Amino acid sequence: MLSDKSRPVIEATLPLVGSRIGAITPKFYSRLFAAHPELLDGLFSRSNQRSGNQQQALAGSIAAFATHLVNNPGTLPELVLSRIAHKHASLGITEPQYQVVYEHLFAAIAEDLADVITPEIAEAWTEVYWLMADALIKIEKGLYAIQANDKMWTPWRVASKTFAGTGAMTFTLEPADDTPITTALPGQYVSVKVQLADGLRQVRQYSLSDDAGTGRTFTTKLDDDGEVSPVLHRGVGVGDILELSNPYGEITLKDGDGPVVLASAGIGCTPTASILRSLAESGSGRQVLVLHAERTLDSWALRGQMTDDVERLGGAELKLWLEEPRVGSLEGFMSLREVDLPADASLYLCGPLPFMKSIRNEAINAGIPATRIHYEVFGPDIWLAS
Repeated sequence: MLSDKSRPVIEATLPLVGSRIGAITPKFYSRLFAAHPELLDGLFSRSNQRSGNQQQALAGSIAAFATHLVNNPGTLPELVLSRIAHKHASLGITEPQYQVVYEHLFAAIAEDLADVITPEIAEAWTEVYWLMADALIKIEKGLYAIQANDKMWTPWRVASKTFAGTGAMTFTLEPADDTPITTALPGQYVSVKVQLADGLRQVRQYSLSDDAGTGRTFTTKLDDDGEVSPVLHRGVGVGDILELSNPYGEITLKDGDGPVVLASAGIGCTPTASILRSLAESGSGRQVLVLHAERTLDSWALRGQMTDDVERLGGAELKLWLEEPRVGSLEGFMSLREVDLPADASLYLCGPLPFMKSIRNEAINAGIPATRIHYEVFGPDIWLAS
């Protein structure tokens, strides 16, 4: 809870800090990496730093947290914190690193706002930071505690590597040592660490795309301009060892017997495919509606798996949108206006950010409460900042 002393200060300065946070975060990262260049090796994404997405995500999360404290005294934005905590845990973030971040973030704030900052303002924003940090530390400790092991990274051997639609590849892995395996839930992801040609290690999160449990299968789209996917697609072969995190992610199938709507676009089908497979494997009697959008039929990475699972469920329904339509598909981009949504459905959503924003808005307009709309963001969560 934000103190009575700090609340009016934060309320008064939030517009200013909010307007400057986008300029503050690049200064923060510049200071951080100058002091700790090792953080770019196996922790922070070099690509996201270059694109500005990481800076935008951090700015958005701080602004969103402070706004919530002002508008909702006595509560914390639990969904926002949970999403961030799961991502942090997948990277092995530890409690002492929050002090390092604080040191360089507040040096950047002091530099950028040197003409207006006062001890009272600095104290109030310090309180905001540590409220957020302490809440994240608590959630992350809880996530680490329920793992089947106490390791941040464990070795997994590539057992198979198969093409999955145009430009995508599915990797199936098996344990390379005897570390106890944390059971994954349908819809969760793992972090994958690879070494680049220049020796730097980089990490990316990939949703588990097949059975969850103790198996590890993920599907990734090749990004020719990226750093990690070209290494995975072209440089990693069967028998090679990859370092994986334990599974994380809070966008998992919720218990219940109500209708389920799985909506995805492009490679965003990976978490929804995992949820769909779990429904098929369990012989679920829930009403299931699968919605997917692609450019072409051949580019649908998990086409065979998802169509097979829809058929296995019997009562499930599949609707497909293609920019280059085929018989039986809808043409163009997905729209829920073309769908008869089940009453009291829960919606699971993954794909490019503009797609998710559009579908989420349509779902809310169609009467699905925001609390029953669950979405997964690949990479830094810039939704908060947009």
